[in-house]
Amino acid sequence: MCRCLEVSPSGYYAWRIRPDSRRTRDNRRFLNIIKEIHHESDGVFGCPRILDELAYMGESCSKNRIARLMRDHGIKGIPQRSRWQKKASGARPDGIINHLNRQFDADKPNTKWVTDITYIRTGEGWLYLVVVIDLHSRIVVGWSMSHKQDKQLVLQAVLMALWQRKEDEAVILHSDRGTQFTSDEYQRFLRARGVISSMSAVGSCADNAAAESFFGILKRERVNRRHYITRAEARSDIFNYIERFHNPAKRRKMLVSK
Repeated sequence: MCRCLEVSPSGYYAWRIRPDSRRTRDNRRFLNIIKEIHHESDGVFGCPRILDELAYMGESCSKNRIARLMRDHGIKGIPQRSRWQKKASGARPDGIINHLNRQFDADKPNTKWVTDITYIRTGEGWLYLVVVIDLHSRIVVGWSMSHKQDKQLVLQAVLMALWQRKEDEAVILHSDRGTQFTSDEYQRFLRARGVISSMSAVGSCADNAAAESFFGILKRERVNRRHYITRAEARSDIFNYIERFHNPAKRRKMLVSK
């Protein structure tokens, strides 16, 4: 073998007993951490989110290195499927404009929120979910679930977000033109609590992309991988995802960014 490879026998035996390099040892350690994070995420985390978790743990590693280790060992997240759906829209109430104007970032908490409704299939029928997301942290600050898609479903989610707010400063709450959001009761509810209502243009999902993005991630990472027999089962699992998986991950990311 040494003759074929043109390597001296002494060089070969020296290579056999040479200890692993520091990079090799680091790669082995990173791989063990990656496998643990991937397993704890139920197999949904890809390279970017694993990189965020490593940063929160105080580990310094490049994205390319993590991607290579995952690729070499067959570790994959769940990719997002691109879908575009046009929703039916209602008439925007007088005086309500698009305050957000697709500016999906905020300098501090509780200044810009987005809200939307999605539906979850169960063996008992649809379960409707409303969320309120803070654009500063992307944390779900309010949520509500019900078998009926009505104004109360939306009001409960917004009320939960308001209860968690520490300051009384005005906050922009952006939504699409669903009838629950354009209703007089909903608009009176916001005005009475100093919330500035903002609404999307007609039939434009991109105007509320932050909420649509969260629903896409929720369904990709959790809902589409389950078969819910009852609404109660779906409620429990979605609560677990929001409060024990999504929100803690966003809080850790905020701590790392600081």
